[in-house]
Amino acid sequence: MGKILFIDIDGTLVDYENRLPASAVKAIRMARAAGHRVYLCSGRSKAENKQEIWDIGLDGYIGGNGSYVESDGEVVMHQLVTPEQCRRIVDWLHSRKLEFYLESNSGLYGSENFRQRAVPVMKEYCRRKGKADADQASPDTVFPTMIYGADLYRDDVNKVSYILDSYQDFLDAREQLPDLQNGTWGGAGETALFGDLGVKGITKAHAVEVLLKHLNARQEDTIAFGDAAVDIPMFEVCAQSCCMGSGGDGAKAAAGYVTTAVEEDGLYNAFVHFGLL
Repeated sequence: MGKILFIDIDGTLVDYENRLPASAVKAIRMARAAGHRVYLCSGRSKAENKQEIWDIGLDGYIGGNGSYVESDGEVVMHQLVTPEQCRRIVDWLHSRKLEFYLESNSGLYGSENFRQRAVPVMKEYCRRKGKADADQASPDTVFPTMIYGADLYRDDVNKVSYILDSYQDFLDAREQLPDLQNGTWGGAGETALFGDLGVKGITKAHAVEVLLKHLNARQEDTIAFGDAAVDIPMFEVCAQSCCMGSGGDGAKAAAGYVTTAVEEDGLYNAFVHFGLL
């Protein structure tokens, strides 16, 4: 077996406007032809991906920041938020008047006012990622498949993301919902834009370990590619790691190698560096 590659999606495979560079597709196809295995390892649930992602050709998928693991078409692991936990999450977020969306393999399900409330948040998110046209960003451009008006008490939820009115919202969620994995994204510490809630103990690193056991594969054959703080556990569990040039400072510091930005053929250049093509 060749190397086993774990590639984050947002900010790594695609840019922050969801554009997929042709060079990234070429790199993955060439690496697989050379005998390496390629898995996407993302916070996204499967329903968030356009068909062009699946058309690349992959050996499997890790989604929901590690709650879902698929290899060669077989579901290796899928740990869901329980229906009771989902109800408590939804009720608590409603009580705080925080807007949110539920992430499931069947779709993304937005809360009543998420579409309106998220407009300035998505502009700021894209602005922080250095996008020249960040002021044009909206929930509709960032989350084009979002479903509104559906039942929010569900039994198929991988995780939940919610808009932070302040960092205190995250601190209170961690206190009030201790049986869930509490995290943030879109910034570090008090600069975070979103909080998220998922299955306790679930991370990208845990999912990598589950997959390696399933494949009877060696940790020393693994390489992780990411761009953000949520990817650092994946960097730590893999033998080698690479951060995109457009990534965050923390992720760059944690990675063994820093490549060019996504839109500057970053993934392709990284594959060349690691001798994967």
